[in-house]
Parts: sequence; structure tokens; C-alpha cells
Amino acid sequence: MDSPIARVDNVRKQYLMGTVMVEALRGLSVDFYAGEYITIMGPSGCGKSTLLNILGCLDRPTSGQYVLGGEDVSTLDDDQLSTIRGTRIGFVFQSYNLIQQLNVLENIEVPLYYQGRPQHESRAIARQLARRVGLDDRMEHKPFELSGGQQQRVAVARALANDPLIILADEPTGNLDSTSGSDILGVFDELNRQGKTLIMVTHSDEVSERAGRVIRLRDGRVERDERRN
Repeated sequence: MDSPIARVDNVRKQYLMGTVMVEALRGLSVDFYAGEYITIMGPSGCGKSTLLNILGCLDRPTSGQYVLGGEDVSTLDDDQLSTIRGTRIGFVFQSYNLIQQLNVLENIEVPLYYQGRPQHESRAIARQLARRVGLDDRMEHKPFELSGGQQQRVAVARALANDPLIILADEPTGNLDSTSGSDILGVFDELNRQGKTLIMVTHSDEVSERAGRVIRLRDGRVERDERRN
């Protein structure tokens, strides 16, 4: 088997809550491989969001190692982590996190702006991605003019803008009705067929059934790691 595209090795994460030390992750080790579609599941407080934040370089482990694309990112400083987030990771959030003053194309261009890409190049990439997620006729619309499903499509396109190593999704259908949610999951299915690596946190068994691998956490540890294909 090829080397993992991302790896957490004996990762622990502790938070001080008042005077109480809470251990969110307890020596967790997982390898993630290129092209996988993975869902992370488990009860509230099991460490799902903490793991996703570490994978997304939004937080650092208290101890242990996180290797992304062959680079140990566990000990990088804030500026270095920001660069990793902007070049190697795509994020899709439950609440979309779009900039309301910007239209569809401008929202998609945001990661490219921080990379210093030329405007004409960024615009061409944004148009291509808008078409890819089915927003051909909504490119000039602002978020308040879009449905929830359309806003999430913008978020998916924005996550693809930097051609990331991994796409991280946190309950991406949580704010959507069943039809819109199914449409968005169809977009994820297609991205995975095209070779994208997807790691998604979800509470939904129905959503998880679409993934080729399901990791279940409990009390900050891996309870079960199931590959389906």
C-alpha cells in the first residue's frame, strides 16, 4: 500500500476547562490514504471535531505527531500553519462561512487571493469550479440570493480552489433539507470518483453509508475503523 497522505500518530489533545483538564484525544493513531472517502463518527464529546481541527491545522496536538503530505506539521508556527491551510487543505463547514458582500465567483477566489494568484487566473479557476458544482447561472449572485444547497456548492467550489491534498467537511449537510443534502452528497461522491481525498465528520448513518471507510471514535480513541471497499 502507498504511504499515507496524512497520518496522526499517538496524538493527544488536552484542554484546560476552568481548573479541570479535559483530554479530548487519548493517544489516537490513524493513517489516511489518497483517494479515500472517510467519515468520522461517534457520540458528542468523542473527539470528532478536535481531530478535524488538528487535521485542518486549526489546532495543534498537545503531544504526538501529525504528518501531512510527508511534512511533520505538528510543531509549525502560526504563519506556517496558515500557509499549509491555504495550500494543502480545503474546508467545507456546516454553516457555509461565505462572505456575504462577495458574489459566487469572488467567494471561490478567496483562497487564491491569499496565494497571490493573478486576478485573471483566479477568475478563470473560479468560473471553472462554479460550473463544476452546477452554479453556471449563479456566478454573479451573492449568498443571500442563493438557497442553502447553492451556498454549500459555493463552499465546496471554494474548498477546491487551491487543489488541496485533502478536503475536510464538518457536517456539510447539517443545515440542508433532505433534497439539498442529497445533492451536495452527490457532489462529494463525484469529487471522490475524480480522485479527491474526503474526510467528513457526520452524525448521520445515511451520510456515512456513502463512504468507503468509517472511523468511529469513543472517548478520544478509535473504537472501530471499517473499510467497505
